[in-house]
Amino acid sequence: MTSSESALVDVAWLHANLDSPEIIVLDASVPPVVPGFEAINSPNDLKLIPGSRRFDFDTDVCKPNSSLPHMMPSSQLFEERVRALGIGKDSTLVVYDDTGLYASPRAWWMFRAMGHTRVYVLDGGLPAWIAAGFPTVSDYEQDFPVGDFVADENAASFCDAVTVLAATEDASCTILDARSRGRFAGTEPEPRPGLRGGHMPNARSLPCRDVLDDRRLKPVEELKEIMAELDVADKKIITSCGSGITACILTLAAYEAGHRNLSVYDGSWVEWGQPSKLPVQTGE
Repeated sequence: MTSSESALVDVAWLHANLDSPEIIVLDASVPPVVPGFEAINSPNDLKLIPGSRRFDFDTDVCKPNSSLPHMMPSSQLFEERVRALGIGKDSTLVVYDDTGLYASPRAWWMFRAMGHTRVYVLDGGLPAWIAAGFPTVSDYEQDFPVGDFVADENAASFCDAVTVLAATEDASCTILDARSRGRFAGTEPEPRPGLRGGHMPNARSLPCRDVLDDRRLKPVEELKEIMAELDVADKKIITSCGSGITACILTLAAYEAGHRNLSVYDGSWVEWGQPSKLPVQTGE
């Protein structure tokens, strides 16, 4: 199934529509741990798009007391946290991060997983906003009423290790791994201690940087070519990475290329790579 609908908006559009009452801007920044990504903010020098509200999926909008980082919360907890941000069922959301395009795709996919389709990623994020000469502020928006957001979870949007294990032997599924080719092959060490090197059987390597032009997503036609080379037409695409963040960059790229049967392996390699009976292969 394909669609021309885009999940991206550019900074010029956001600037022109920033004062629209239905638009809520969310800063979903997370300190990058993947080489090649660099945040432009620091705790002592915070720059924000005016009106931004903080969407923190790393420590707030996540499953509590989990041994795995930033796992998807229950629909009840998601709804509670999002309502507290003043988000309503009719809100149009624009999510961004201070790296360009790193953490914001996960925030986008989390909202879609909870049934909210009026959510968009700011292409180029805060760096593109600043490069365009648009103003910034140093404080988050705080003055808003509680929202009436209603979570309607699509459980298939995120999947677990059991689902991924079945997918390794299912020709109708393709697993795309967003980690570096060296980590995929097991020739580079994992950044988290104690994890095995390598990849899931039958997974395909697609480093997240390969779908980006610096801080932006590549043009749609290039994304379509990348996906065509991976032979994912008419297949379910499961994306994975180190901890479920850059996997969502691949999910966004596949979405922009027209694919809609998409799922993110939430535990990703931080779960699969632990010493266990889950199968691991090395090499290309």
